[in-house]
Amino acid sequence: MKLFALLSSLLILSSPALALEKRVFKIDSLIVTRKAGAIQLKAKGAVQTGGWTKARLHLLHNDGKVMTVEFLATPPPPEMTVIDGLVPVAAVAEIKVKGRASSVHVLADQNEMTSEVTR
Repeated sequence: MKLFALLSSLLILSSPALALEKRVFKIDSLIVTRKAGAIQLKAKGAVQTGGWTKARLHLLHNDGKVMTVEFLATPPPPEMTVIDGLVPVAAVAEIKVKGRASSVHVLADQNEMTSEVTR
């Protein structure tokens, strides 16, 4: 059983989709609300070229008061021809929480943003 767990975690870590994710270039807006035992996040930002996919918000840490989240996306493959310029991206997430987190801190590559949790 331990061998299966080890092999499956190695497979997950070596997955190209997971290995290629990077933080988006910047975050421009963040809306955070609480609804039925979960915190809903809506983030908008930008990446530096076209071709980025699968923008998402990934929970890094929750100490019960502040949730720290990364704004991630998958960059285009190196051989892909893309436009060179700021391109908007957006992501939505719903994170179930046990505590009463009062704020959310989102990290991008060049900046970060914090928002209070509203109802």
